[in-house]
Amino acid sequence: MMPLPRRLSSLPRRRAGQFGLALLAPLLAEVLGRSAGWGALGAGDGHAPQVALTFDDGPSPRTPALLETLARHGAQATFFVTEPAVRAYPAQLAAIRAAGHQIEAHGRWHRPALLLPPWQEWAQIAWRPPGGGRLYRPPYGGHSPFTRPFAALLGRQVALWDAESRDWTVPAWTPATGAHAAQALARRTLAQVRPGSVVLLHDGPAVTPALLAGLLTGLETRGLRAVRADALPLRRITLRSGLRRLRRSYGG
Repeated sequence: MMPLPRRLSSLPRRRAGQFGLALLAPLLAEVLGRSAGWGALGAGDGHAPQVALTFDDGPSPRTPALLETLARHGAQATFFVTEPAVRAYPAQLAAIRAAGHQIEAHGRWHRPALLLPPWQEWAQIAWRPPGGGRLYRPPYGGHSPFTRPFAALLGRQVALWDAESRDWTVPAWTPATGAHAAQALARRTLAQVRPGSVVLLHDGPAVTPALLAGLLTGLETRGLRAVRADALPLRRITLRSGLRRLRRSYGG
């Protein structure tokens, strides 16, 4: 039996290599884009005594309680809103704007970028809420190989965070257990915060208003003021800060 020509015999290996690259590209985009965040906007200048509180997923029926707590502490914040929530709660969106808070985009679909075909991710990044600016926060911070190129073509800036409240981890709320959970999450969040931090919270979980109150009290005790993200301002995540994000993401 005559051996196959070298070019033909190498086809399976080439195809396996191409398949491996096709699998590796989304993984690298997710790890380098979300976990490291290199090139995205993250924490601001650490010399000023201020932090940015950011709320994802709203507006929601919980928005008035968040706005009342922010007003009581004289604090400002940034709301990354979704298209379905904007359509469902236009009055809450108007209240966010009337209170002087920053409004930015969290997308049309609250799905990880890797689960969106490219044409949907383009529409996801292109959508801007009424009164919104140039920032785009991908749901879950997730990235595909197209996230950064699409954002650049659309004139958007990907905005991430460096401190996470994990308010979404509290499954139910009761006056006793909810208050305890809010205090625990506030302490945990404050332990991550430094001047210039961007804090991730969510507009929707029942625990978040109480968590926010504890967080703001803790910030005041430390002499830190809560401001809009555009007042921080945000800075690009560097090689060094990206490596720190990677270590935190994977337990380092």
